[in-house]
Amino acid sequence: MAGQGSGAARGAAAFLLAALLALGGCTAPEPAGPATGEIQSLLDRHARALLTRDETGYLAALDPALAPAARTEFDRLAKIPLDGLTYRVTDVDPTGEGRVTVEAELGYRIKGYDSGPATTERVLDLVERDGRWYVTGDRAAEGAPQQLWQQGEVEAVTGRRSLVLGVGQSPERLREIAAAADRAVPAVGDAWRGSWAGRIVVLVPASVEAMGRLLGGPAASYRGIAAVTTGEVGGGPLAPADRVIVNPEAYAVLGAFGRQLVLTHEATHVATRAQTTRATPVWLSEGFADWVAYRGTGRTAAQAAPELRRAVRAGELPARLPEDADFTFGGDAEAMGRAYEGGWLACELIADRWGEEKLTAFYRAVGAHPGREGAVEKALQEVLATTPEEFTADWRAYLGERLGTAAP
Repeated sequence: MAGQGSGAARGAAAFLLAALLALGGCTAPEPAGPATGEIQSLLDRHARALLTRDETGYLAALDPALAPAARTEFDRLAKIPLDGLTYRVTDVDPTGEGRVTVEAELGYRIKGYDSGPATTERVLDLVERDGRWYVTGDRAAEGAPQQLWQQGEVEAVTGRRSLVLGVGQSPERLREIAAAADRAVPAVGDAWRGSWAGRIVVLVPASVEAMGRLLGGPAASYRGIAAVTTGEVGGGPLAPADRVIVNPEAYAVLGAFGRQLVLTHEATHVATRAQTTRATPVWLSEGFADWVAYRGTGRTAAQAAPELRRAVRAGELPARLPEDADFTFGGDAEAMGRAYEGGWLACELIADRWGEEKLTAFYRAVGAHPGREGAVEKALQEVLATTPEEFTADWRAYLGERLGTAAP
């Protein structure tokens, strides 16, 4: 997922495992019950009518009281080039005579961008009248994200390698983001020689509060963070689709370089998704994304790692590589900035000393390990012919060399 630099000035994003799990869609046994088949068929027709732009058929599944809101949603979805939309019923809970509450997984694909669906969990209320079921309520499950089209009128800008969907944004801002995304994709492809779509979908909500609703979390977690990428770690070709979600407030205060950095960083997360697994430490996933973003820009370590430079020059050289907890949102922003910068310089060290091909081979080797334990150690030995102790010592010395003071 995503990464953040030192506050809004760097504005990259963070790898949100909670969001990934929420969007990933877990496999559940098919529910049993006399109404399950009828309800699944109803929702299948409802989804099919939306895809075929059949408004009458779309409204047929709904209680008349929902019709005004449903027509609005139907119109908003017209701006999104859907290639597929499904509901998968996972639980049916009777709540009274002729009434049930249904849990379902909603999945949708965007034409030309998604091989697998973007998924989220929904809760629907249904009532039976005269032998037919009607939806009387449809909401996000607890902790699940909202969808962009539920937040307002959607505007779409199609780039050469990107699709940008926004709510409450000017066409000029959406076009600028699409242009930056179009530049980011080939920059990532030049650094990461792997199989990926070579296209990204960017969502731009109206505010940081709306961003939080898209991610199923509190807005306070994302203030000062310019973008977040969602997806499923270790996902294959049919894994839930990635989305880059921009925080319009933090993104707006960045200059042109910072904005490009953010979108190249996020595009790297999309490209490396299948090789980023639970074995991959956050310092590597975030450090690699920053390494790709800074690659070829000519930025010095002092410019790219200001928080860590201040610490090193004050004699506070880190004793260890950053741990996952160091990247937690909502804590000390300067400490999190140092964590991101430390991960970037670890990847810089590998690229400088062993070469760029070894860096990407190391990334793949870590992600291919069956679990976190031993993953980095094994890859260090097999790809770089070093040990964790030697690598940490080399990294600390490298910090001193690049940031203006000698390591103790």
